[in-house]
Amino acid sequence: MAHFAEIDSNNIVLRVLVVDNNDLLDSENNESEALGITYLTDAFGGNWKQTSYNNNFRKNYAGIGCTYDSARDAFISPQPYPSWTLNESTCRWDAPVTMPDDGKAYTWDEETTNWTEVT
Repeated sequence: MAHFAEIDSNNIVLRVLVVDNNDLLDSENNESEALGITYLTDAFGGNWKQTSYNNNFRKNYAGIGCTYDSARDAFISPQPYPSWTLNESTCRWDAPVTMPDDGKAYTWDEETTNWTEVT
């Protein structure tokens, strides 16, 4: 199964739909993103981009509310906190401080710009 994200005129993801792999096969039995886009456009209209749980397409799996960045050819989730910065290689948001890796649960505290242990 292949996943496709519908994006609006502002490149915001509206929904993600699944297309059967058989609907993506060209005359040589190769999967084609263009065929998936045509299939969805004919059925629903809209503007579609393929996405992947395995991050094989466009760096990150698209979710409702994500942005498609055409310059990076990537789906980017909304910035979770003002202090976080976009990692250009992964197109994911990085906290200014690395979360501790000690097996405990943490939550981000934007006021202190640090991780707080969940107790």
